[in-house]
Amino acid sequence: MKLHFESNLDYQKAAIEAVCQLFRGQEINRTEFTVTRRSAGGVQGELGFVENALGIGNRLTLLDDEIMSNLKDIQLRNGLPPSGSLTSGDFTVEMETGTGKTYVYLRTIFELNKQFGFTKFVIVVPSVAIKEGVNKTLQITEDHFKALYSGQSYDYFLYDSSKLGQVRNFATSPTIQIMVVTVGAINKQEVNNLYKDSEKTGGEAPIDLIRATRPIIIVDEPQSVDGGLQGRGKQALDAMNPLCTLRYSATHVNKHHMVYRLDAVDAYDRKLVKQIEVASLEVEGGHNKAYLRFLSARNVKGTISARVEVDVQRSGRVQREEITVHDGDDLEEVTGRAIYKDCRIGEIRISDAASFLEVKTAGSEVFLEPGQAIGDVDADAIKRLMIRRTIQEHLEKEKRLAPLGIKVLSLFFIDSVEHYRSYDENGNPVKGKYATIFEEEYRRAAKLPEFVSLFKEVDVTSDAQQVHDGYFSIDKNKRWTDTAENNQANRDSAERAYNLIMKEKEKLLSFDTKLKFIFSHSALKEGWDNPNVFQICALREMGTERERRQTIGRGLRLCVNQKGERLRGFEVNTLTVIATESYESFAENLQKEIEADTGIRFGIVEDHLFANIPVVADNPSQGSGMEEEGVAYDAGVPNVLGYERSSDIYRHLRALDLIDRHGKVQDSLKTAIKTGTLALPAGMEPYLPAVTGILRKIAGRLEVKNADERKPVAIRKEVFHSEEFRALWDRIKHTTTYRVQFDNEKLIADCARNIANGPPIAKARVTVRKADLAIGQGGVLAKETSSSGPIAIDEGEIALPDLLTDLQDRTQLTRRSLVTILIESGRLSDFKRNPQAFIELAADIINRTKRLALVDGIKYQRIGDQDFYAQELFEREELTGYLKNMLTNTQKSVYEHVIHDSAGVERTFAEQMEKNDAVKVYAKLPGWFKIPTPLGTYNPDWAVLLEVDGRERLYFVVETKDSLFTDDLRDQEAAKIACGQAHFQALVRDNNPARYVQATKLEDVFDHV
Repeated sequence: MKLHFESNLDYQKAAIEAVCQLFRGQEINRTEFTVTRRSAGGVQGELGFVENALGIGNRLTLLDDEIMSNLKDIQLRNGLPPSGSLTSGDFTVEMETGTGKTYVYLRTIFELNKQFGFTKFVIVVPSVAIKEGVNKTLQITEDHFKALYSGQSYDYFLYDSSKLGQVRNFATSPTIQIMVVTVGAINKQEVNNLYKDSEKTGGEAPIDLIRATRPIIIVDEPQSVDGGLQGRGKQALDAMNPLCTLRYSATHVNKHHMVYRLDAVDAYDRKLVKQIEVASLEVEGGHNKAYLRFLSARNVKGTISARVEVDVQRSGRVQREEITVHDGDDLEEVTGRAIYKDCRIGEIRISDAASFLEVKTAGSEVFLEPGQAIGDVDADAIKRLMIRRTIQEHLEKEKRLAPLGIKVLSLFFIDSVEHYRSYDENGNPVKGKYATIFEEEYRRAAKLPEFVSLFKEVDVTSDAQQVHDGYFSIDKNKRWTDTAENNQANRDSAERAYNLIMKEKEKLLSFDTKLKFIFSHSALKEGWDNPNVFQICALREMGTERERRQTIGRGLRLCVNQKGERLRGFEVNTLTVIATESYESFAENLQKEIEADTGIRFGIVEDHLFANIPVVADNPSQGSGMEEEGVAYDAGVPNVLGYERSSDIYRHLRALDLIDRHGKVQDSLKTAIKTGTLALPAGMEPYLPAVTGILRKIAGRLEVKNADERKPVAIRKEVFHSEEFRALWDRIKHTTTYRVQFDNEKLIADCARNIANGPPIAKARVTVRKADLAIGQGGVLAKETSSSGPIAIDEGEIALPDLLTDLQDRTQLTRRSLVTILIESGRLSDFKRNPQAFIELAADIINRTKRLALVDGIKYQRIGDQDFYAQELFEREELTGYLKNMLTNTQKSVYEHVIHDSAGVERTFAEQMEKNDAVKVYAKLPGWFKIPTPLGTYNPDWAVLLEVDGRERLYFVVETKDSLFTDDLRDQEAAKIACGQAHFQALVRDNNPARYVQATKLEDVFDHV
């Protein structure tokens, strides 16, 4: 198998574009420098000549105020709080786990080189796991990037202190150079070869060679690299003298200058990651012993207490609760249960090494560590049930997904390696209890009637041993071991394990490899995941420190088939988490972790929240004001609301007490949204649908599904076999093909006009800044005292680049068309003033104009009478859904229950159809009913049959949206709807065809009667 990478995902392009736009106006970098030896007086300057040691480094020509202007524009576009000043060269990209963060920053390297000529890049990671993951991605993307960037030559390597010659090549090579290094290998100057002179680098300290290149540093998971704002990790980054530092993570601690954000809510809402469901194993009625679990201990002003979980008598019922206890407390008195007779709390000890709680019983005492319990049900019995449920979930998905070419994987997190694998006195491996339980349960599952078909001609005994394996650190004796990466020996042990599993990711995804169930230690965090992990089972207690977020993060990535192609849609991509806590508790605690990790405040409205709502364009030539995500914008065009007007809306909501002083959503706001009575300040009325849509999401909670509520949905046979439904289906079932035709003259004219109306191109400028220097025992400190305004300068003779070739590469238009556009724009003088800025601006405008014109010339044609979606597909294709997203027991639908995306417009529309006598039959069109478009397939919402005045039948295909205004839809979404309309128009062949309409409610459909 070879994994395929997609080059046109809009959110990834948006993240790449956000970084590249920081350097808008930067001239293409072609600066050469000479790496020099140390002199008696210290390190010589970057320019000079010695032997033939020629090197190429990055050079920045933009001024701080230009970068600051670019930064503010990016933040405005992306709806981010604006930075007040350029306090550092650190820029932050936040991307949810599983959305392709590594691919994004690697492709950003190639874009920065293509657009600005930058060649030197250092990727700093916190662990061996991530280092190996980055290296693996570099390997499997080589063909992809070379095809995407015309065979661009580049080198990459993993920093090794014993191979310092690689650093010399990094500094002197003219091609793109990528060095990948763990922070642990560079953050200790006193013992690190990076900071010592070496013959392998021509007598220079490797760090001096790196510094001379002014590398762009990319930090993967900076919250684990920095070591705090003043930590050693941050010092090691600064020691490299970076041109800038790009920071990528889903869980930033220090935001610095944020340029792009795709948070957990965005990723889930846009189905860029797997849907999450929780299979909960909750113990009921297990209150027959004196149960106590020690959770934590604390010391407040000398008073020591412990937090414990016990069974408490409340109103005649026993329930498990968390309470606080102190030394000497009588548990019978505390719980109100006689079963705790003679049970008392003894010593409570707090220690970083070994905290414990003493529980005294009649004639004995027990010492518990945090997480341990007495009187609980058999812990191993619970683990067995969890393993059983995981195998069951796995095999159910295997039955459904294997025919689609998808290999299903499951991941177990365990508390200790010895519970999976131990060693006898001779060093021979011995199965631990989890391995034994797994094989017993796997063989049991193979005998169940529903799974027998999966085990035909399979030796279950041998298969049970071959389908599972472990993923742990490996010591020098090749034994699995519990280790943390806190020293070089442990990092070496970790690397041996990562080499085994991470470098064979494609092999693991193949049906040819029997391994399907992976056991790993709880320490596994960032750095390893697999797109086909569909089950995660935590055979350990969930903690409070990012445990759930880290756990599910290993399985969020969208799955791939045997061709390495990414598959989308929640109907395929559902991650099942097997846990012992209730799904309500899991969801609540996961939400707390996301809030703590990302700064998302659920239920909180912030003043910048509405900043990137598209403006309503008064000039039709400007289009809707909306841009497809991932494509460059026209600099300076105010086509979004912006921070100030967003703040006006925020203050309006606050003045009406719809939110409190902290921005928390009040019930009055939820009511206003539900009843449609929400109003905005005067002049803001056109933005009400967009504001309402944002507020509706803010007012909700993150949704985590309950696996036990996932139900199959059967067809309602009396509707399915009715003459009415057959008549409806016959009018919409046929397929089409399409052709796209551009009006070339109109496209060229629009491009020329938009370039002519674009923002001005400024000449190069200089700012003079003054600073006081203070030389003290701590070093030389510089404090800026004043700065001049920007001063335009004459760059003299500028070597003009090949304008037509560059624009042709960026826009894919012919040279003839480009010549016409540029001449008719009347702005070729701007090209002489600032060539790079003009090329960027012209390319951005041309590409935007092309996208807006994409569907103008689309033509659909019915393929023929024999090419259609058979009605029998409703019976053949299984449909499943969750109870909370179903309108149950519907009578007019072709299905017994209607599955809807949310509790909003779709559910309301279905309820209205059920109640309205004019609606005879309808169907929520299933996912397999797809219409081809140039932007991907399109799945309409509804097919409806109305009967008017008791006799005339009318047939409709309905797309339901929160708003009917085109300006409120994304460009791509609006274009797909336009294609859907053209498709159904091409099907018209009788006097009573199905009509395609958009609606927010059923009344909108009747408007077309």
